[in-house]
Amino acid sequence: MATVPASPAAPLADPSSLTATLRAAGCVFAEDEASLILATARTAEEATAMVRARASGLPLEHVLGWAEFHGLRITVGPGVFVPRRRTEFLVDQALARAPGARVVVDLCCGSGALGAALAVALDGAEVHAADIDPAAVRCARRNLAAHGGHAHTGDLYAALPAGLRGRIGILTANVPYVPTAEVPLLPAEARDHEPAVALDGGPDGLDVLRRVAAGAAEWLAPGGCLLSETSARQAPAATAAFRQAGLAAHVAVSHEWDAHVVIGTR
Repeated sequence: MATVPASPAAPLADPSSLTATLRAAGCVFAEDEASLILATARTAEEATAMVRARASGLPLEHVLGWAEFHGLRITVGPGVFVPRRRTEFLVDQALARAPGARVVVDLCCGSGALGAALAVALDGAEVHAADIDPAAVRCARRNLAAHGGHAHTGDLYAALPAGLRGRIGILTANVPYVPTAEVPLLPAEARDHEPAVALDGGPDGLDVLRRVAAGAAEWLAPGGCLLSETSARQAPAATAAFRQAGLAAHVAVSHEWDAHVVIGTR
């Protein structure tokens, strides 16, 4: 699996002191975060430095070097979009609809978390990921390497090998869907430490989703499905975009995760 092995707890580091520093910085789950840092750091000095970085506003996942996603530890690095736990719902929906998929593509892949999770669940599937951001692609390659997956740099379908056309059983696209005017309103952890290209979806947040939908039918296998996360407010327009592209479309909702996934089938 594409995991980061846990290190022994850092010796001589004072958990209560680290927790107090994190709490003073406004970290709501200070005790849990201190425990994760202690379990990851190799020395007390490294643990202290990690806590200072976290207290300065760096996302916890960037401090640790990994994010938990669908039972995996996914490597993340500076400037790479951190996979959200709610996106596990998208993975589950993909597996429910295409449990026998043999070709998987993760567009707008970021760290490659979706591709890695699907590769584990669909043992032996051919997995490809693509992103326009070279830093994300480097990270995705690390996360997919253990599964024989491939990561490509480029703009959506232009990044993919031509031989995938018409063969994709599961096509995930965790596209940026924050409307441009709302990007400054995002939490500082995302706004200041994740690439704008992974957040900004254009005036109504659906620019990239529409482009993905428009090209999907050409790349999907018969019966193949496209899945993309969106918001409750955007779901009707996103569904309409899928249908305009010739896909049978509906929205799956998880109230537990407050997740909305548009699913289109060729």
